[in-house]
Amino acid sequence: KAGEKATRRKTLEGEVMAKTPAKKSAAKAVGDDGTWRAQTLERARTAIKSADPGIVEVVKWRKASNNMQGVPVWELDGIICTGETYKDYVKLTFAHGAKLEDPTGLFNAGFGGGTRRAIDFRKDGKVNEKALKALVKSAVAFNAGKTPAKAKKAAKKS
Repeated sequence: KAGEKATRRKTLEGEVMAKTPAKKSAAKAVGDDGTWRAQTLERARTAIKSADPGIVEVVKWRKASNNMQGVPVWELDGIICTGETYKDYVKLTFAHGAKLEDPTGLFNAGFGGGTRRAIDFRKDGKVNEKALKALVKSAVAFNAGKTPAKAKKAAKKS
């Protein structure tokens, strides 16, 4: 459709699959129950989308365990991060978080592995939009093939 940017990617089986941006907030579709979780996810979404105009938001991994609602995923040259809601927190998981600089200490979960890092937002916690936007810019730079040092420099420009 006019005005809608479609992207293409290969699946593991080698077939090409078209993906189009979500017509409405994927985060809102997944967590739109009016609770603090939905509001927190929406604030995070706003910060993520404002980091780069090329960021595409899609819903993936629809399954029975998430009531077929799926998981909002933000991508640009690969997955930047995913957003999930749980009973006690909202989690943003950065696909390559371990390789990103986090000068403000947003990462507070997911330290057990060597690749991903996460941010858990609790009920009374705030979303530091400026720091989150800088972290997303760093992830975008990393996905574009820049070194972690150049990603750090890109994040500082925000």
